[in-house]
Amino acid sequence: MKIRPSLAKLTANRGEDQTLRVELAGTWRVGEKIPPADAVFDRLPDDAPVQRITFSAVDLQEWDSSLLAFFARLDRYCRAHSISVDYSSLPGGIIRLMALSKAVPKREDVRKTPRPLSFLSGVGGMGLRFIRAVKDTLDLLGDLALATGRVVRGKSRVRRDDLFGIIQECGANALPIIALVSFLVGLIMAFVGSIQLALFGVQIYVADLVGIVIAREMGAIMTSIVMAGRTGAAFAAQIATMQTNEEIDALRTLGISPVDFLVLPRVFALVIMMPMLVLYADLIGILGGLIVGVGVLDISLAQYLEQTRKALTLTHFSIGLVKGIVFGLIVAVTGCMQGMRSGRSASDVGLATTSAVVIAIVGIIVADGLFAVVLNILGI
Repeated sequence: MKIRPSLAKLTANRGEDQTLRVELAGTWRVGEKIPPADAVFDRLPDDAPVQRITFSAVDLQEWDSSLLAFFARLDRYCRAHSISVDYSSLPGGIIRLMALSKAVPKREDVRKTPRPLSFLSGVGGMGLRFIRAVKDTLDLLGDLALATGRVVRGKSRVRRDDLFGIIQECGANALPIIALVSFLVGLIMAFVGSIQLALFGVQIYVADLVGIVIAREMGAIMTSIVMAGRTGAAFAAQIATMQTNEEIDALRTLGISPVDFLVLPRVFALVIMMPMLVLYADLIGILGGLIVGVGVLDISLAQYLEQTRKALTLTHFSIGLVKGIVFGLIVAVTGCMQGMRSGRSASDVGLATTSAVVIAIVGIIVADGLFAVVLNILGI
């Protein structure tokens, strides 16, 4: 039987030993009209079974992956009909490529479309995932506590160069975006507050409003949210990529704790820099309110500054700084934890990054709510 991809002519030639000989001729390239694999058997009589197929490629001129695809389809057809195929007479390049395609085992862990779960199964799965997340968080916090103890005793392997580099990334490199966000927040708060205060003729109290809210709440919250989207996501992506490349496994093989080498410097850097960033955000936010008060509300610069000085106390700034430390710890731990829990594929890196940002922001809001309740009980 001769098969020409341009003409697609098939002629069966069955031997007496139930062997079918297939002759390949012409050019087999992508774009040509390639015959289907089952066309080899279309013109065979029903009473002429075939047990074996051989090939002849004497007249074969050019070929590419289309010929290999034809062989793959033919091979599947023959396996389904218990027909043996002999490729030994084909060119060496084809034989090697066919052997290579069969040498790769089929992946058993390929993700499939999940079947829809019942309501109870979904709730149970969410509960189990939550329990695992809490366990992983507690494990990481325990490892961090032990690693901190090793640092105090001088037995930790934290590299100072890495620590200083992360501090620069978390601190100086984050100043522009924090300045922009804080300035706009102070500006907006002053505009909104002035509209309501103007109804009572007390626009001067816009300085109190902006100063206290920025110092106690918005400075720490906005800085933490910016750092969650900027630095927490970076922590998760870096560690998740190392997990994908098996670098964390290599550290464990060398006897180096990933917590000491990767997590601890990032947590230390963010916790150290967050109070400074919060104080910087407070000053920029108050500056935004000052511009509105002086430029729009016709309040003199001296009056605005004096009113701000009377309204703000060290307690307000201290509350904001303590919140910044706690929020920074939440952002750093969440980013590192999601990176350590990541899988080993590119999609898992993206999932870890997204989860780090979402969980960190939710944790910041929850922690701020707890702060509000505790401070209200203490009367601060």
